[in-house]
Amino acid sequence: MQSIILPSLLAADFGQLTNEILRAENAGADAIHLDIMDGTFVPNISFGPAIVKLCKKTTKLPLNVHLMLSRPDLFIEPFANAGATTIQIHVESSCNIKQTLQHIRSLGVSPALVLNPLTPHTAVIPYLELVDEIMYMTVFPGYGGQKFKPEPLPEIRKLRDYANANGFDKLNIMVDGGVDRNTISQCAQAGANEFVAGTALFSQQDMAAEITLFRQLIEQK
Repeated sequence: MQSIILPSLLAADFGQLTNEILRAENAGADAIHLDIMDGTFVPNISFGPAIVKLCKKTTKLPLNVHLMLSRPDLFIEPFANAGATTIQIHVESSCNIKQTLQHIRSLGVSPALVLNPLTPHTAVIPYLELVDEIMYMTVFPGYGGQKFKPEPLPEIRKLRDYANANGFDKLNIMVDGGVDRNTISQCAQAGANEFVAGTALFSQQDMAAEITLFRQLIEQK
């Protein structure tokens, strides 16, 4: 499967946000990842649809919007209208998961599910027909720059094996949290093909070189 690299905008310099978006695009990123936090589902607040709209105006890259919200179902249309390409909701969120995924799809946006590190892969199996992507968190969501947690890796492998054995071989599996040059190979070996990295990319003066290194490490898995 094609490997996808997504710089996470949460780690960008917000004083130079437009330039940071363009820096990621020019560095060879495949998409931009946007973390939306409500201060309830996770202990932090980030940004809203206006930043997604800014990204849409600035770049032609797909916009991968991760809703870390207790009630993501209440915010699907604002983020879809702002230009989200994919909207990810947590399987642990307090909404009707099936209906929310169907709503996302009805708006012409790709639906996806996210699992927290301690959530077993079986939690998303009932919804695989409704999504294009599953993302496993390898940190507890809420803050950037956290240390990678390897505990979800066996669950990622189980999910990939289940998908391959049950007609979901084209399922994209994304990893987010502490992904860098030291951990990306482990994620690829476990079965992930999409990789979100914030600090590991935006902290680099030469982001393009780091993305190239990421791709090399993925191929060497």
